[in-house]
Parts: sequence; C-alpha cells; structure tokens
Amino acid sequence: MLVLWHLLDGLPGAGNRYHLSCINFLKCVSRKAKGILMSQERVIETDVLVIGGGIAGCFAAIKAKEQGAEVTLLDKGYVGKSGETPFAKHFGVFSPEFGHDLEGWMNQVSHVGEYMNNPEWTELTFKDSYARWQDMVEWGVKFYKYDDDEFVWWPPREPEEMAKNPMQSIRMYQRQHAKIYRTQALKTGVNIVDRVMVTDLLKQDDELVGAIGFTIDDQEIIIVKAKATIMTAGSAAFKPNGTPLHVITGDGEAMAYRVGAEITGKEWNDCHPSRAEFPAWQWSPNKNISLSKKDDYGGLPKKVNAEGDQISDGKTVTLWIEDVFEADAGRAPIYWQFGSGEAAYHNLIAGPEGQPRNPLDLEAEKDGKVRMVLGSSLGMSVHNTEGIWPTSTKCETEIPGLYAAGDSLGARPVGARYPNIGFSTAYCSSTGTRAGIAAAEYASQKNSPVVAEEEITRANKELSAPIDRPGGFSPNWVTQALQNTMMPYWILYVKSEERMLSALTQIEFMRDRVVPKLSARDAHELRLAHETKNMVLSAEMKLRASLFRKESRGTHYREDYPLRDDKEWLAWVKIKEENGEMTLTKEPIPEKWWPDQTIPYEERYPIRFPGE
Repeated sequence: MLVLWHLLDGLPGAGNRYHLSCINFLKCVSRKAKGILMSQERVIETDVLVIGGGIAGCFAAIKAKEQGAEVTLLDKGYVGKSGETPFAKHFGVFSPEFGHDLEGWMNQVSHVGEYMNNPEWTELTFKDSYARWQDMVEWGVKFYKYDDDEFVWWPPREPEEMAKNPMQSIRMYQRQHAKIYRTQALKTGVNIVDRVMVTDLLKQDDELVGAIGFTIDDQEIIIVKAKATIMTAGSAAFKPNGTPLHVITGDGEAMAYRVGAEITGKEWNDCHPSRAEFPAWQWSPNKNISLSKKDDYGGLPKKVNAEGDQISDGKTVTLWIEDVFEADAGRAPIYWQFGSGEAAYHNLIAGPEGQPRNPLDLEAEKDGKVRMVLGSSLGMSVHNTEGIWPTSTKCETEIPGLYAAGDSLGARPVGARYPNIGFSTAYCSSTGTRAGIAAAEYASQKNSPVVAEEEITRANKELSAPIDRPGGFSPNWVTQALQNTMMPYWILYVKSEERMLSALTQIEFMRDRVVPKLSARDAHELRLAHETKNMVLSAEMKLRASLFRKESRGTHYREDYPLRDDKEWLAWVKIKEENGEMTLTKEPIPEKWWPDQTIPYEERYPIRFPGE
C-alpha cells in the first residue's frame, strides 16, 4: 500500500486529486467489520409506483391519481429539486393556432437526427404538447412574455428564423416550474416519499410486482408492493462537471435490464458544453432577459477555434461534436462568439462570485468570446433516445406491469442528434401522461400483488451487500476509476475499435472484480455504491453498442467507419441480458421512414465527418 501511496505522491497534482484517491482507497481496504444498519423494514402497498420525480414522474403520478389509482412516488433526491428537471427552461409547444406546420416539424426532427427517430413517437409528442402545456399553465407554471404580451419563443418568430428551424419552444421560468409539479402532485393526493434509493425491481411469475430500496436519512428498508410500476428515473451519465447530471446514473435502465427488459440508444452522445473557466458552474440563469427588446434573446452563438476560424455560424445545424474534431486537430480552445450586447452572453460570463479569474478568459471577454469545453454531460445519450424499449404507445414494456416515461423510455422520438431545445420537456410530459393513464388502467384490473419471500430476500441481500461487507472498495474511488476510463474524448467522442476494446477490458474488470467488492460505511455511501454499480453497467452498454454500430451517424463517430451506411445501419440497437450475458441485436427501421435513396449521399447527409 505504501508503494501505491508513493506512486500517487509522485504524480502531477498529487497534492489534491491523487491524494484524495489514495485516501479513499486506503480507507476502504482498512475498514473493520461494521454493525448492521438497515435493520428496520417498511412495506408500502399501492396501485401505481412511480420511481423518479422529474417532469415525467410527476406527470405520471398526477395522471394516474386522476384516474382513481393510489399512487406512491419515490425519488432518491427531493421531488421538485432532483434530477435535470429544475434546469429545463423551454417547452416545445406545437399548435396550428401558433402558425406551426406539422410536416415542417417532423421533417426537421428526421433530418437533424439523420433518420434514426421513430416518427410515430415524434408525432405523438408534438400532438400531445399543447394539452400538456395547458396542464402546466393551469397548475401555475410561468412562461416568459415580452411587454407586448407575446411569449418569448425560441427561435424568434421571424420568417427567416422559422424557415431554418420551424420547431419552436416557449421560455419558462427555470427552476420554479419543478416545485409546481410537486405541489400539484401533493394536491392531487400522490404519496411522495423523498430520499429513497430504489435498488431493484421485484418480480413474481414473470410480472413486475414492486420494488425495494432504502431511505437515506432513516436507514430503513422500503419494500413497495405495486400492481404497476412506472420507471421515470432519467437517463445515464458518469457524474461529469457542468450540466447537472450528478444524480443521473442510469439507475432506472439498470434495474429494468436486470429484470429482462430491452435497452436502446446507448451509442449516441449528448454534447452539452460547459464553460471552461468554471466547468461546474450552472450558467444561463433566469436573468438579463430583456422583455422589451425582441432581438435581445439572441440565438446560438458562432463558434471559433484557437486560430480564429469559424467552425459554426450559430444558425446552421451542426453535429456539436465538431468541437472535439477541432481539438483533436490541435485547434483548441474553442470559443463561443457573441455580440457584446446579447443577453445570452452576459448570462454566460456571470460566474460564481469571489472566484479568481483566468487571464485568458478575461482577455477573450473583451472580444465577446467565452471559452467552452465539451463533455459536461458525458455518459448521457441524446435526450429521449436511450432507455427502456417500449412495446406500445401506452409506454408499456415487455415486462408485464412495467411502464416507462421521459428519459427512461427509449421511444426514440428524436434520432442521432437533438432537434431543438424544449423538445424533451414536451416528450417527458407527454410520455408521463400516457404511462400514468395506462398504468392506472392496468392496476385497476389486477389483484393486490403477492411477492415471494425468496424474492424479497434476494433483493434485500443485493441491497445490503456493500454495507454488510467489512472491507472493499470505496464507491468514490471506483467512480473516479470509471471516469478516468470513459471520459477521455478518444473513447466516446472519437471512437475506434481498438481503443473501445481497451476501455471495455477495464470496464469488464471493474464489473467482475471491483463492483462485487464495493463497500459502504453508511446510507449515503450505500447510495453511492449502487449508483457506481449502475454506471459501470451503463459504461459497458455504451461501449458494446458503439462497437456494434459499424458506421458514423449523428453524435456517434467511428474514425474506423467514417461513413453513414443506410443499408446496414438504418436500424436501432437493442441490448438485453440473456443467460447472464449482454446481447445486442438490430431492429431495422421501416423503409417508409428512410431518406430518399435516390438523393446523392452528399445531399442526404450534408455534414461531413473527418475521414469521409
């Protein structure tokens, strides 16, 4: 152990991150046997169980309760503050009353997503959106308006802008709306239980009959017996800095995978950038929006590289991963270029008070530039593409009694790239509503669930293993090892078979030799241990799906396969556990949804990958 310490001590930065790594490692190896926690059990019986309290979860719970079902909503954080929901700030509303054209909206999603979307789900999202927006307004969600009482739209409702990007969304008051969903759920009669880490789903005779978890504060085992369960626990990431994804660890899809559900969409990448100077700073707050000047809301910025060359004009749809291509070519850093009067610029440069500034960034600000870095949501797929494979538009899955919504539902309403801000909030509210109504109907036809004692014992043993173990690995240390493996840009952004196989070897070692030895000292570390276990599974899925798809498309770039291959890969990738092994299959996209194959390749796909 002293050898490890001195090795770490001699590395650059040993005074901070590496000492912390070593301390965590030494603590976990030297622990003595611990007393038994989680000695109390609480059983909750309900008609519908909802796991995850974001937009989708709240809509699902409210709509199920409105159907007359008894509903319990669990969240590992606090419903109204947890997950990505508080940071959503646009809602995509489609309505002919606003002059919107359905065909134009549909074409944009298919074109931008490079034809990997499921148009049936795309259309349902658009057609549901107006009613869900009216729900929000009725509940008290506030949307920005200019002084002339017109909503603040993105993109602006100007003919030139709408011709380039017909999809539109309305700006809403960030953070405030999430609290309103909680208030409405409680008002409707939903039983909310905060700070419960759900670890496993419970099955009986191939049907889902509930879930097991524990309370982080009271250290109780929670067993929920439910006639129907809706998974709305969000997507998966690796706890990166920047975009608030530190609680989005793939818990929902991991639990569903372990009970036999199919997972999809893991090869794609979400490409949210972050401000390089303060990568963990949540920028773009609700301030500096002029409600009297319609040109002040601005648009997407131009992007320039370190040599001053423009790589994006702020208007043309891009892959977003072109930032990585520029960095790989030695032309980083990448800057966002604003006009000095744009409100978006002043929002972006507003950093945490009292923090020292980087001279490089102070100099850039004189020219209206902000230094950015990609990867603030690394590990996450394109919004609404990954998750549990549905078997119907009622958000059912192949596991009887299990429904999914929001980012936990792999319905693929968007494709290999995200089409426009605000789409996800519409999709989450739409699928939450559909899942809630369908689950309540299903529950009304079922008797009270019976869970075999053997199933509860199995799940309880899995739940408690890290805290029962006298020694082992700290979840923080394992998470850091996972990040060190998956976060370099040459693994998930610029992909190749050789490098991904190398990373997969490390992930498989973590899965087989490290995860089974995770150790926790208290309920907080127990939550971290289960999150780490789920992130390792997500990493394996991402690598295997990326290796499986032998082409480049959208946010999936293989430098060893730099071309799109419509004939072989206009297909969705599905992942499932069979006989203890992770298996991958292709689900062909119906040819009626393919792009016109008579159009030359360069016109079908106008954006080039390196090496094409």
